[in-house]
Amino acid sequence: MIRKITLGLVQVLFFVALFWTLNGLSVWLHLKVPGSILGLILVFLLLHFRVIKVEWVELGSKWLVAEMLLFFIPPAAGMMQFKDLLLGSGVQILLVIVVTSILVMVCAGVMTQFVASRKERGRG
Repeated sequence: MIRKITLGLVQVLFFVALFWTLNGLSVWLHLKVPGSILGLILVFLLLHFRVIKVEWVELGSKWLVAEMLLFFIPPAAGMMQFKDLLLGSGVQILLVIVVTSILVMVCAGVMTQFVASRKERGRG
């Protein structure tokens, strides 16, 4: 149990270090892409080209996904500062939120099915 918690913590720290490093690089190089997106691309490429194994990041990434709601609470609370904007353009903002949420859910579902089918093919 302690080993599993330690392993998960190390994997989460890997993601945090990757984010900080790539965010700093993005600022230093004046890129318009945030470090989190660069990290997502880098982790995808490392996994795709089998530089790192899924098992090396699986536990930490599962925990981060499970606790994802906690990462959205501060930005949602910060939106209350812009009450006038929300009242004036609320319908357009709501439409964008709904459409992009649906797109994210569809993409996540497709990717999950893709990864699950690849895992099954690897076992079978």
